Amino acid sequence: MPTDQDLQATGRALSSPVRLRILRLCLHRSRTNKEIAELLEMNPATSLHHVRTLLNTGFLEAEEPRKGNRGAKEVPYRATRMSWGAKMPDAAPVLVETFLQEIDGLAPDEIETTRMGIKLNDANRKEMMDKLRAVLEEYARRPADEDGTATSIFLAHHVDRTAN
Repeated sequence: MPTDQDLQATGRALSSPVRLRILRLCLHRSRTNKEIAELLEMNPATSLHHVRTLLNTGFLEAEEPRKGNRGAKEVPYRATRMSWGAKMPDAAPVLVETFLQEIDGLAPDEIETTRMGIKLNDANRKEMMDKLRAVLEEYARRPADEDGTATSIFLAHHVDRTAN
């Protein structure tokens, strides 16, 4: 059973768009801190702070060190997939910001979107959201396709206060 301290550490670890992006970068491929810093266009010391936070909370794991191009020791990191089931209090702002950072610079044809407005009672809304979560859960549990392309899905549901 996780302690309050464990839950707080988990919440802090997942409260950063940068850390969520690191988890996505390391989901299908191990990456070193140097690679992470380059991909996120940040200082390696800054990315290392985020990597260590994710390591300390079990969201990343270090793999066997390897020698880099110049013979230096490099540690590759891989996401543990633990974040998928982790509870994130007040997650919406962090997830929206992470999504916006991840799509920044993509061409319109690189983003597939769907949007709709519906009016459902609480039971039907819950049924719809449960079905959508079940589909996402099914695909999240599948092993990665070796010939696949890494993609991300962001699903948001909100009350439309202007249409009531």
